[in-house]
Amino acid sequence: MFKPTPNPPESESTSPYQSPDSKKLHGAAERALDHYLKPSASTQQNHKPSTMFQVAPDQDNESLLAHACESLASASIMSSDIAAHVDSPQRHTILAIQQVIMLAELAVNRVLDNYEIHQPPSRS
Repeated sequence: MFKPTPNPPESESTSPYQSPDSKKLHGAAERALDHYLKPSASTQQNHKPSTMFQVAPDQDNESLLAHACESLASASIMSSDIAAHVDSPQRHTILAIQQVIMLAELAVNRVLDNYEIHQPPSRS
């Protein structure tokens, strides 16, 4: 059978760490990433999460999911209302945001549909 394209030339697999320059470059890149992406230990120790807005720890999952579903439905309606008053480029962006909200709402609704309510055992 005739192959219309030739096989690529065989080349040795070379590691990017073979030359001293590439090792230096890799080290510099790692240090730069660590500087910007890894917080220092002192920063992590001093960070306390804000408790201004927090969910009560005794809330059950069904109530939390129902509230999330209602919030997503409200956000969807608000974005739809805003999109009606905005012109083309921004309107498309707002409608895309609304679609993301609706997809999240569908996912939460599915979880609620699949959620089994644990009822306490009946006393007989």
